[in-house]
Amino acid sequence: MSIPLMNVPLSGERVHVTYRLAGDEKLAHEKAAALVLEQTVEFPAELVPAGDIREKIVGHIVAFERADENHFTAVIDYAAEITGGELAQFLNVLFGNSSLKPGIRVEKFELPPALLEKFRGPRFGRAGWRARLGLPKRPLLATALKPMGLAPHALAELAYQFALGGIDLIKDDHGLADQPFCPFRERVEQCAQAVARANRATGMQCIYMPNITAPADRVIANARFARAAGAGALMIAPGITGLDTMRLLADDDSIALPIMAHPALQGSFVTHPDNGISHYALFGQLARLAGADASIFPNVGGRFSFSRAECASIVKGAQVKMGHVKPIFPTPGGGMSLERVQDMLELYGREVIFLVGGGLHTHSPNLVANCRAFRKMVEEF
Repeated sequence: MSIPLMNVPLSGERVHVTYRLAGDEKLAHEKAAALVLEQTVEFPAELVPAGDIREKIVGHIVAFERADENHFTAVIDYAAEITGGELAQFLNVLFGNSSLKPGIRVEKFELPPALLEKFRGPRFGRAGWRARLGLPKRPLLATALKPMGLAPHALAELAYQFALGGIDLIKDDHGLADQPFCPFRERVEQCAQAVARANRATGMQCIYMPNITAPADRVIANARFARAAGAGALMIAPGITGLDTMRLLADDDSIALPIMAHPALQGSFVTHPDNGISHYALFGQLARLAGADASIFPNVGGRFSFSRAECASIVKGAQVKMGHVKPIFPTPGGGMSLERVQDMLELYGREVIFLVGGGLHTHSPNLVANCRAFRKMVEEF
C-alpha cells in the first residue's frame, strides 16, 4: 500500500546536532545517512512519503568532514517541531535509537530560538547562586557528608564542622538515600539545623544540600520536605532519575532551590571516545537545558579517567551561549586534595565550585582548620 504525499506545517526552524562518526569515509557517511532516518521517521528510505515528510521531517546532512584519520564529523539538522517542545522527545531526537549503535557520538547541539524558549533552564545559574551565598567573585567550595553508615546525628556533626570552617555548600554524598541506618527525613532535618547553627555562630551563609535522588514517586516530595526543613539547595543524579525529572524540579516554583547534578550512572555515555555523548554536551549543555545550576564531574588527576582536555570542554559547555539559558558552575570532584587546588584554579578560574570530600579529612586531624585552609586558598586567588 502506498502512502500519499503529505504536507506538514513547519516553521522552518531546525535543530543542529554534531555527531562524531568512527570509520573510513564510506562507513562514516553511511552512518550519517542512517542517522537522518533513524532519529526521525525510522522507516525505509525508499518508502518515505514524498512532500514535507521526505523533505522536512527526515533529517538533513548539512556538513560532513574528516576529523582525523579514523573519524568524520557530520552536522545533521532536524525540524524543531519533531521535538514537540519537550526535553524527553528532544533527547529521543538527539540520540534515541542511534545510541544503540557503535561508533556514533553526540558532540554538541544548537537549538533555534523558538525551541530554546520552551526550556527554562537553570533557575539560578552562576549569578543567582552567587547572590544567594553573597559571594560575588571567588570560586565556591563544596564538600560531601560521608562515609555511608553514619547515623543522622553523626553526619549533622560533620555538617556543623564543615560550616564552622566556611565550606559554602555541604552536600549529602550521592550514596545517602533513605537507608534504615540513616533515614532521609531525619538526616535532612538534623543536617539543616546543624548548618544553620554554625551560620549563627559565624555569620556566614553556608548551605546544606541533601541528595533527593529517589524512586520517581518520591522525588518531588523529598524536594519539598528538604526545602521546608531548611535545606538551601538540592542534589539529584539525573542519570538515575532521568534528566526530565531534574527539569521538573527546576521548573517547580514551590521548590525554587538551586540544583546540583551528580554524574552517577552517566559514565558510560562519556568513557569511550567513539560512543555516547561528549563531556561538553552531557555535563554542560544537557545539564543546563535540564535545569541544573551546577554540574559535578570527575576532576583530572583524581580516581577517575577524565583528561584535562575533557574537563576543559565541560567548562565550555557550561557557559556556551544558549539564548536565555544561564551559564552554570562546573563542579570538579572525585579524589581531589587541597594540594591540587592551585593547579585547579589555573585550569578552571573563578567560575567553578571545587568539591573536596575525603581530602578535607586527610589534610590534617583538625577538620575545621582544614576547611579554613581550603577557603583561604581560594580567597587569595
